Amino acid sequence: MKSALEQFDGGEQRRHVVARQARDLADSGRIAEDFGYELTVEDVLDNLEDAPEGHTLVERWNWWIGSLEVSHGGYHEFRVRR
Repeated sequence: MKSALEQFDGGEQRRHVVARQARDLADSGRIAEDFGYELTVEDVLDNLEDAPEGHTLVERWNWWIGSLEVSHGGYHEFRVRR
């Protein structure tokens, strides 16, 4: 996952944090419960690519998680915080 995130603006530490949050999200089963499929690396990348241009990796991640929070609730715990 971390190497797949290299296409987005962000350093090694930020890639590590986002990869960890993505793994925690997948392990939680929330995506499977809400959408009916297991979360894959490709799903994460597709959703990060949908974020507005100019966003960093962490901003893209939080944008997606924020969208999930608004639409389904229960995703706030996966946000990346300082």
